Amino acid sequence: MPTKAPVKKTKKTAKKPVKKTVKKVTWNDVEIGFKELQKSQDLAWAAIRETQQAHKETEKTLNKAIGDLSNTLGSLVEHILTPGLPQKFKKLGYSFNRIATYKFAEGVYAQIDGMLENGTQAVAVEVKTTLRQMDIDDHLARMEKIRKYADEHGDKRQFMGAMAATITDESTKNYALKKGLFVIEPSGEDVKVTKPETEPRVW
Repeated sequence: MPTKAPVKKTKKTAKKPVKKTVKKVTWNDVEIGFKELQKSQDLAWAAIRETQQAHKETEKTLNKAIGDLSNTLGSLVEHILTPGLPQKFKKLGYSFNRIATYKFAEGVYAQIDGMLENGTQAVAVEVKTTLRQMDIDDHLARMEKIRKYADEHGDKRQFMGAMAATITDESTKNYALKKGLFVIEPSGEDVKVTKPETEPRVW
């Protein structure tokens, strides 16, 4: 029976530990890192300043637009609420001898762009650049406030409402008329007043 050749045992060579070299941080490295940090901060502040400037420009533009709109609306009020407006209502059977503006307060706040008045009747006119249904609904609510204020102060006049605008569409105009409001709109260099098909609503 053949004998097995003896297996020689070899010694395992131990792995030498790898020395990790730690880079020494020099003042030059610190200075470079500080400069990089400073550069990042400068860029961040520059971006912030740029954003702030953009906000200022936007605010300036917005304020100008609001100012222009206010001036436009002011001119519109002056144009529509002219001394000739009572004549337009006279053709419809109403006699008004005065146009005034009001701000009702004392818990019943309502600002009126123009009020056509006589001793027994008054028409509260709300002026808008574009006639919208929500503006009509707001004016109807305003008329309720006017009536309440009048009752509290012994004013027995009949109050009616009117919407005036430079831009109207048939649907919205008809909505105002169905609600019993007069509609005032430009007609060439003048204005025209449309009376509701039924009798105007009285508050």
